[in-house]
Amino acid sequence: MVAVGKRAFWLHQAAEYVVGGALVASGLQSLDSVVPTTVGALIVVNAAVADAPLAAFRKVGRRAHRVLDYILVVIAMVACVLPGLETNARLVQILVVMVFVVVVARTDYSPPASRGVTKLSQRPAGRADEFGRLAGRAAGTLAGRVRARMEKFDDDSA
Repeated sequence: MVAVGKRAFWLHQAAEYVVGGALVASGLQSLDSVVPTTVGALIVVNAAVADAPLAAFRKVGRRAHRVLDYILVVIAMVACVLPGLETNARLVQILVVMVFVVVVARTDYSPPASRGVTKLSQRPAGRADEFGRLAGRAAGTLAGRVRARMEKFDDDSA
């Protein structure tokens, strides 16, 4: 269960994709695109490797992801004051980083609750369950026979 006043981790992860994408997009519109694009890419990669529902790779646990989030907040804040950024790019970067700070601060990083055994799986198999099982077996048998005939047809025509 999500803590009171906090957001679910999947929502945090979706927001990280949006924030990172916004930084990459704003960086690509800028004359000097290295800093915002790099920070945005780091945020997207951090979201992609987290062990969460919207992850691409699921390599980093939530505790480590939380530490990486705080490191990225510091990096993003330092990147906002670097010299050489044009004014508009700096302003957009500051606003996007402020959103990222709020997202990180309002996230529940606790591990997901284990679902355990549900009442549905505890009930004895009834007529509907048996009918479903028989229908699945019949469909599998039919698919196997069709596949065998198709293979035989392909062998005969070759």
